[in-house]
Amino acid sequence: MYRSIRSHRLSTLGVVLMIVGQPLQGQQGASLDDDVQALVSRLDLERYKSTIESLGEFGDRRQGTQRNRGAVDWIEAQLRSYGCSDVERITYEYVTPPPRQAGAASRPTDDAIEPFKGSGPGGSMVFGRGRRPSVNRDLMAQPDEGIRALNVEEPQDGERQEVYCTKIGSSRPDEMYIVSGHMDGHGVNQATNDDGSGTALVIELARIFNAPDVRTERSIRFVLWNNEETGHQGAASYVEQRAALQGIESPPGSGRYPEPRWLGMVQHDMMLFDHGAPSPGGRVSRDQRREADVNVEFQANATKADEAMDLAFFFKAANEVYATDYPASVGPHMTNTDSNDFMDHVPSISLRESERGAEIGGGWDPHGHTPSDVFTTYTDDDFRLGLNAAQTTLAAIAQLVEVEVSR
Repeated sequence: MYRSIRSHRLSTLGVVLMIVGQPLQGQQGASLDDDVQALVSRLDLERYKSTIESLGEFGDRRQGTQRNRGAVDWIEAQLRSYGCSDVERITYEYVTPPPRQAGAASRPTDDAIEPFKGSGPGGSMVFGRGRRPSVNRDLMAQPDEGIRALNVEEPQDGERQEVYCTKIGSSRPDEMYIVSGHMDGHGVNQATNDDGSGTALVIELARIFNAPDVRTERSIRFVLWNNEETGHQGAASYVEQRAALQGIESPPGSGRYPEPRWLGMVQHDMMLFDHGAPSPGGRVSRDQRREADVNVEFQANATKADEAMDLAFFFKAANEVYATDYPASVGPHMTNTDSNDFMDHVPSISLRESERGAEIGGGWDPHGHTPSDVFTTYTDDDFRLGLNAAQTTLAAIAQLVEVEVSR
């Protein structure tokens, strides 16, 4: 079914599937779909920034704290205000795993700026000369007194919740695409990029798809995961609790499908910062590089890798037609995010600012999990990269669910 849906929608985008298992190639001069373009035009840079800034009012939204629970409540209120149907929560328990055993490999520190090369996440090869990713736990490392005050509370084990809502398809409510980001962060900051940028993107798409004049044939579920930073237990709990419910009408004869059958899963995690590789001294440019792009990734060793690759190239083709500022590139090393829990069940991809293994793992983003991941760190060029990722996902999903905008 996924391939038949894809083939049907590709004809409207002007792309061609060369042979099964080969990437989708965009054609020059592909025509715009008026309904898709109408939705893309409803994305607004200032509104996207405002949503990210509002999330930053909850600090780093670290799991197991009141600031995290407050952010979950705020997200739910936003989704309800947009008329998104069936706003619900997944509830699960989280217990901190025991500390590493003595002698176990430790993560590099922020002080490590010597050249390095090695095997990276997701099977990538990492070359770097920057500051290797690590997590700040020092409250006093945050120079902003107000942000420090937001992040004082430490996590407690126990119940966790994450919120989702659904745009119900008009003719195929039993089929669904999942569009997601993770709302938790850490590092004694505002988690602006990781992952306020992805959370805001999902919230904005929920707003646009749930407008009264928008109709889709298939369903879309908008999910804001919790506990991504501790090992994506929120996404894993969703799969555990709901995978077996796919496509089951409940109650029978009602036309309602509490868990429509998954057609694709699209994760958004760190959308803003593509400033290039560190200099020999370990510094990263303060300016967005001219070659910045939206990285669309699948995982080459996933059970659904072939279908995920097709989906990734579909997103690239959508970017070529509907994005305004930045191109998209496709890579095979999706890792360290919530989509990994879905990749053996359904075609799954993630959108990011840079390639997760080789580039982010190679020190391209010095702000992740540090005190500098705050709203004022980023410029409009950075926020516009996130907006272009939103344009890409909106345009691709709109075609896959067969959107119609009434006039």
